[in-house]
Amino acid sequence: MADILEEIVAHKRLEVQRFKERLSEREIHRRVEPLLDVPTASMKEALQASASGIIAEFKRKSPSKGWIKEDGKAEEIPLAYQQNGAAALSILTDEKYFGGDDAFIETARRAGVQIPILYKNFVIDEYQLFQARLCGASAVLLIAADLTRQDCRSLLHTAHELGLEVLLEMHSEPELEYADFEPDMCGINNRNLGTFITDVQNSFRLAAQLPKEAVKVSESGISDPDTVKALRLAGFRGFLIGENFMKTAAPGQALAAFIEKL
Repeated sequence: MADILEEIVAHKRLEVQRFKERLSEREIHRRVEPLLDVPTASMKEALQASASGIIAEFKRKSPSKGWIKEDGKAEEIPLAYQQNGAAALSILTDEKYFGGDDAFIETARRAGVQIPILYKNFVIDEYQLFQARLCGASAVLLIAADLTRQDCRSLLHTAHELGLEVLLEMHSEPELEYADFEPDMCGINNRNLGTFITDVQNSFRLAAQLPKEAVKVSESGISDPDTVKALRLAGFRGFLIGENFMKTAAPGQALAAFIEKL
């Protein structure tokens, strides 16, 4: 199978360039500046304080499965997640591959979502961090697999300057060295972003190699409350779950039922 991540990142570079042509870097900096005095909700603290640690994801589509919920409404599902016990939210903002949009975060905030929101995208350029802050995100995802160490360090620093926390996602043992940059949260993705093959055992394999004090997040392929219980025993405090809820008729209710089993 072709490496999907390479294809996504190549498209993302073109996409970011188009964004800059529509809204200049100077202008987006100007729009974000007044927001810097307004603190964002801490996703790290929310996970540490939560009994469930569930990061419920608003994800309408995936490259491997196609549309999961094409008619999913950003003014309804994220709020339902909040009302049914999510510790934090993840909202996909990549349009081409995940059917997402920055506007979904803005819409969720207007609908009344106050808990932390993760800006879920393939961030390769500082400009995207300003987009995340502008639309109302609390934290941003950085993916070790598509960033050099230098780029990762620089983006993490800029995110913090903008008042955004960072969930740094790793998938393999060589990528664990990126944890040296001390992100707010260390994520282990159970899905290989090259092949989209998912194996939850990846979190168990790599957990002990992360810094002991790290706030650990397990991402992808989690569909059983017993898996969350086992991951918590392995040191994880956050559990990113999207498809398992989004494929149901009522994602918020599905979340509530999942948490009840915990």
